[in-house]
Amino acid sequence: MKRIAYIEIDTHAEIAQSFMEIMEGSPSFSVDYYLSKKIRGQIVNNGVSVFLSDSSMIQDQLKERRYDLVIIGTVHRYFNTFRAITAKYHTTVIVHNMNFIKASGMELIQSIFKKDKVYRMKLWWKEDLLKSSEVYRKAKHLLVLDEALGSDQFRFLPLFYTKPYHKPENKMLTVVIPGGVSQERRDYQRVVSLIRETEKLIKNSAVKNKLIEFVFLGKAKNEELKSIIDLERSLEFINVKYFSERVASSLFEEWMQKADVLWCPIKQETEFFSRKEIYGKTKMTGNLGDAVKFGKWAVFPRDYPSNLEFIVPEQKDIISQFEMLKNTPFDFQKHYSRQLVQKRLEKLLNELIAV
Repeated sequence: MKRIAYIEIDTHAEIAQSFMEIMEGSPSFSVDYYLSKKIRGQIVNNGVSVFLSDSSMIQDQLKERRYDLVIIGTVHRYFNTFRAITAKYHTTVIVHNMNFIKASGMELIQSIFKKDKVYRMKLWWKEDLLKSSEVYRKAKHLLVLDEALGSDQFRFLPLFYTKPYHKPENKMLTVVIPGGVSQERRDYQRVVSLIRETEKLIKNSAVKNKLIEFVFLGKAKNEELKSIIDLERSLEFINVKYFSERVASSLFEEWMQKADVLWCPIKQETEFFSRKEIYGKTKMTGNLGDAVKFGKWAVFPRDYPSNLEFIVPEQKDIISQFEMLKNTPFDFQKHYSRQLVQKRLEKLLNELIAV
């Protein structure tokens, strides 16, 4: 049996959770998970081997056991620690921002003074920010979570599978908008505007029953929260659900299972460390994984590049589009069953270890 160390001491607990779930019961691989206290608190552990870790401990912990492959889930800080690990072990790194890893030292210095100065100065002085690109260069392999981003340089890491569950029947069309309610990465102003337009159309029609519910499935705050509260107060014929606190994972799953369709109004361009990233080209959106995991049609902006059948470009009459998708079946198990995805993942892991 081949042994793998999976390290997540930074950010992406949900990716560590997905890896943990898909590898559970694997007959070919044994995985030890090294997680920070913060990440460990977000993980549901089904009896797998988990070690509490941080940047000061991880190198000593890896010395205690022999691994065929070390996977680093996120490299957005602790660059000095991860540089030492990639230099010593057969390591692969999951890349979340493809333009960030190409940044030169001068570009990183310029970024320090654009935003979050104190935090970025700390990364510069204490965590070798300017040598961050060396981590990616020294890694044996680089992985991405969106198949469309895969190439000779970036191998696709298949993690997301469709969980079987019984979908409850909804009394009204339930449209879920997953993700933190922030204008920074999604166009919530446009969402609010389209809901107001839909309210007017219903008001002028013969049918006055509440037939649609929109769920903002993420924490809303500041201007976005105020905008949604104002929206809710103005509606007579549409239901709106929102959350002013962090949405617990159990509640998130409950609403995602109830959803008839997902609405993902992501902006094409975003940034990481003041460097431009483009969804679908240099960065994956978590909404793609959401759609697979819960087996849902997902409506994306027209400019989002995707060849996946369940990612649908937004149409002008979006409400009719939601209704149509609600009544259109799609066999996610055919392509994304747990057994099938696990086999793909094991094949990839064997290939990574062999090189």
